[in-house]
Amino acid sequence: MKLPTPAPAALPAFLASLVLAPLLASAALVEETVEYESDGTVLEGFHVYDDSVEGKRPGVLVIHQWTGLTDYEKDRSRQLAELGYNVFAADIYGKGIRPDPPEAGQQAGKFKGDRKLYRERLMAGLGQLGNDERTDAGRIAAIGYCFGGTGVLELARAGADIAGVVSFHGGLGAAAGMEASKGDVKASVLVCHGAVDPHVPDDEVAAFAGEMRQAGADWQLIAYGGAVHAFTQKMAGDDPSNGAAYDEAADRRSWKAMQVFFDEIFAE
Repeated sequence: MKLPTPAPAALPAFLASLVLAPLLASAALVEETVEYESDGTVLEGFHVYDDSVEGKRPGVLVIHQWTGLTDYEKDRSRQLAELGYNVFAADIYGKGIRPDPPEAGQQAGKFKGDRKLYRERLMAGLGQLGNDERTDAGRIAAIGYCFGGTGVLELARAGADIAGVVSFHGGLGAAAGMEASKGDVKASVLVCHGAVDPHVPDDEVAAFAGEMRQAGADWQLIAYGGAVHAFTQKMAGDDPSNGAAYDEAADRRSWKAMQVFFDEIFAE
């Protein structure tokens, strides 16, 4: 005769605490929308950190792609906060300006065509992060995607006094007359590039390499074979023939390369 299966007993308190611990840990991230200004323009960024980390910690500035500060950058910021960083995702365009294509191209073009304005907005975001009480001001980096990848290189060219920048599938070209000169680039530079990105032709890559050599910068460029533009973004689809597509291997490898880079530049 088959005996009835007894109902499961309640978990002992200590076992329940072990089961709940991961849930409680995931709740340690604190997020807030932050309004700030640049030359009278109201901007709206996103701040996230792990409140279980005590004291000051390295800070990471995140610069958005061409459609403005979206859930994509917020998710990346959360990933960084889970690694222990104090993270601020900046807003370059302005509060409420989150355009879809083709308007996104017009907004991005406005700042690419006016690098001085772009640098002012970048510096405003950097100041917001640097002034936060959790940020170790001597250990700050900036990362950016596409339009934002171009942006973090502008920070480096502008001589921002930060530890490093990481450009993910960003444009590499400098504006005429605003190229980095010898000694300008204080930050270490990591470029994660799609080897067959049609938006960044080989001559642009070569010009960037020449610029960094002339500036005496500490720089490195990793080209991912077969990867096109936007290789870290799943919303780009999976058809490389469009010129922009997600590439799982390049996404995974570039994120790991960033972590290794951070371990080096943030070493105490």
